[in-house]
Amino acid sequence: MKIRGLMMDPITNMPIVILKEADGNAILPIWVGVSEANAIALEIEKVATPRPMTHDLLKNVLIGLESHVDKVVVTAIQDDTFYAVIWVERDGRLISIDSRPSDALALALRIDCPILVEDEVLRNSKSQTKNPERITNEDLKRWLDMNDEDFGKYKM
Repeated sequence: MKIRGLMMDPITNMPIVILKEADGNAILPIWVGVSEANAIALEIEKVATPRPMTHDLLKNVLIGLESHVDKVVVTAIQDDTFYAVIWVERDGRLISIDSRPSDALALALRIDCPILVEDEVLRNSKSQTKNPERITNEDLKRWLDMNDEDFGKYKM
């Protein structure tokens, strides 16, 4: 998956990270908090901050510990909450670290590692949304049918 962009849900006024299948048409919207969206937006826009932000700190710690992030995986969705795992390799050992998807995605952008989503999450994400006022997959597809140049930049 690739991060296609960030947008605001016009109904809930919450940021949404849009993941799109790199070699396909599947999309996955993940609602995130404003701070997490800001961390993702800063990296998408390549904005340098005067001091390391939390995800930059995590990247620096991993590098300092001579670890390598193998991948991040969105692993589950339960009751409208997404779950993720960061897979870290250190000294030949693979370690799984529980994470919020927003934090895993912010880290993945900073270290340029693969972003994966379990097939079951893609299937279940369509049926899990309990809030009927949320953006539908049809709305997302219509909005995402724009060219990359047309997809406005996320603004905080």
